[in-house]
Amino acid sequence: MHTDLVSLVTIAAIAAAVPLFVGLVRLRVADVVLLIGLGILFGPSAIDLIRVTGAITLLSELGLGMLFFLAGLELEERAIRGESGRLAAIGWGSSLLLAGVAAAVLQVTGLVDDSLGVAIALTSTALGTLLPVLRDSGDLSGRMGTLFMGAGAWGEFGPIIAIAVLLGSQSKFVALLTLAAFVGIAVALAVLPQRFRNRRINALIEVGHHTSAQTAVRLTMLVIILLLAVADGFGLDAVLGAFAAGIIVRRFSPPAEDSIVLGKIEAIGFGFLIPVFFVVSGANLDIGSIVEHPLLLVLFFFLLLLVRGLPQFFIYRRALPATAERARFSLLVATGLPIIVAVTTLETADGLMRPANAAALVGAGALSVLVFPMVGGLITRRSSGQARAANTE
Repeated sequence: MHTDLVSLVTIAAIAAAVPLFVGLVRLRVADVVLLIGLGILFGPSAIDLIRVTGAITLLSELGLGMLFFLAGLELEERAIRGESGRLAAIGWGSSLLLAGVAAAVLQVTGLVDDSLGVAIALTSTALGTLLPVLRDSGDLSGRMGTLFMGAGAWGEFGPIIAIAVLLGSQSKFVALLTLAAFVGIAVALAVLPQRFRNRRINALIEVGHHTSAQTAVRLTMLVIILLLAVADGFGLDAVLGAFAAGIIVRRFSPPAEDSIVLGKIEAIGFGFLIPVFFVVSGANLDIGSIVEHPLLLVLFFFLLLLVRGLPQFFIYRRALPATAERARFSLLVATGLPIIVAVTTLETADGLMRPANAAALVGAGALSVLVFPMVGGLITRRSSGQARAANTE
């Protein structure tokens, strides 16, 4: 208990200090970068105040689940339909093809043992990580925001399905059966509550918003934890359950601007659980392996850009004709971390991925969160500055 509390106090102190520091110093850096960096500093590789025990790991897993739940909750239907959905599917399919070729080459050269896990990790997009940043900057409501939601959904949901079917210890047929069973349970959870809702239950939920009952929040947490447990019970990655829970809860929720529950769930997630996940991700990084093989991290970093980002720059040339905006969009799509953490954790636990490869992949994902959004922002601001200067001449 003492070790857990010391670790939790350290994590809570980091989570509280980071937004204050970013605001006071006016850093143009996403909070998650500092959370990961301070997790490394205070983790076992350095100061060693954070010990990743079973209790801390459980909180971290809940944080990862909450991150994907909120991503599913924010997902708009128009982002995965029509032009946005079509381009996103083509973009992810192109990334998967390139990732497969790149990972196969790495395996032939002996740099990796598990080409499949590496390929899946390279096709991911950190939708849940970037959504709050884009929403705070006002970019989520525009055309680019809609297109990014579609690309990000494919960049999260595609790898999640690939993890469920391809990376489990079950045979592919059994994996498909368990995935179908999970989908059946998720659909039942999406449909059945509507059958039991009536005026009295709606009134109780409405009253609960303003009392200690907090009925809607408790029901939401029940759906999240239940689907996390169901996914885990079926041998699927827990993030699939969290993402599905977000989509289900969205069916019964009012628009985000009118939702009382959304603000409360975000407070639980971004106020506590999600920072725990990012700090623990930093604490879990095998810094020794990264120091021994720094070029491997650099290689995976550039592969993220090549495999996930570059195809989008050409695929979205008509949807986003402005070069600077399309470049920023491509960099955002190439940003990956949570799925990379999920893939590497699963693969190292099964003994399929070398710890050095896992550390380099996670390190590359963390570096992408630091570099790609920042560079994209610089490109956009420079383009806007040039346009204003041209208008004044």
